[in-house]
Amino acid sequence: MDYRHFLLIFMFINIYQLLNAQNMDGKSFTPTEINAIMEADTSKEMRVLKITNYVDSVFLRMSSMPVKPDTQDIVLNHFIARLYKTVTHPNSLGVGIAAPQVGIPRQIILVQRFDKEAFPFECYLNIKIVAYSDSTKLTTEGCLSIPEYRAVVERPDFVEIEYDRIDGSHHKETVTGFTSVIFQHEVDHLNGILYLDHLKDELYQRKQQKRKTEMLNPAPK
Repeated sequence: MDYRHFLLIFMFINIYQLLNAQNMDGKSFTPTEINAIMEADTSKEMRVLKITNYVDSVFLRMSSMPVKPDTQDIVLNHFIARLYKTVTHPNSLGVGIAAPQVGIPRQIILVQRFDKEAFPFECYLNIKIVAYSDSTKLTTEGCLSIPEYRAVVERPDFVEIEYDRIDGSHHKETVTGFTSVIFQHEVDHLNGILYLDHLKDELYQRKQQKRKTEMLNPAPK
């Protein structure tokens, strides 16, 4: 793909974001989003964007916008149902999914709660991580948008999150264990971050540490 193609893609993204910004209070779905959500019934999964597709990869780098909680919103309920169908579909089978992964740049995620009985999937709107633990752990991660690849990522042990439920209620809680990793992974998607970015950070830190060690302990000549 040459420079002109990238320019066209970025122009498309800028226009999309402008339409979102002009859309009422900014929290309502745009006509484009509504069409994508309502084009099929809730028994149909949505297409998962992949980094192997140039346009998809640029879209996945977008920051997502807030959404208005409303139990009476037909489009929102329909979207959550299709998002659930997507993450539990045999072609996907994930433990979490974020709205931008299916082409809807809204702050909506589904997370499988392994810290609760029966491991239910739960929906979170306008979610933010407000605090991270100092302690960290290594876990193996994969991603529906990064097919056939898994890697070990270092993340905080636990996080404190704030979010809205579809009924408009606001909540705050601390999440630990593997479930906290899922939350961190999905919230990253809302900010245009992929878990591969953390691998780059770790590689940079290792290189810096290696240089520092070499400077403090130079090899004998």
